[in-house]
Amino acid sequence: QVQLVESGGGLVQTGGSLRLSCAASGRTISSYVMGWFRQAPGKEREFVAAIKWSGGSIYYTNYADSVKGRFTISRDNAKNTVYLQMNSLKPEDTAVYYCAARSGEISTLRERYDLWGQGTQVTVSS
Repeated sequence: QVQLVESGGGLVQTGGSLRLSCAASGRTISSYVMGWFRQAPGKEREFVAAIKWSGGSIYYTNYADSVKGRFTISRDNAKNTVYLQMNSLKPEDTAVYYCAARSGEISTLRERYDLWGQGTQVTVSS
């Protein structure tokens, strides 16, 4: 059973940066699609970004429109870890950020992901 643990959240000012990490244990995640989702108070959990490794140096990524150009998802299969680099943060990025994993192709739908971490809080002050 794969376990996912997020870290790196915190409080940052508008325009600042944070890097979230998602460390996996239990088995290698190299074959999994890894995604980041977020949930703000009173809102549905929404897709942020996802990444799939297709071998060698080939990676496929997908981003929500709201974070394109500001966030970058990456993975280090050797470390069994996925990252989310968040730049130019805005107050509307405030949410609990969750790491998720699924087999198969990239999906933006949260119900397609089988494995979830416990989340890490990101707060962006104005």
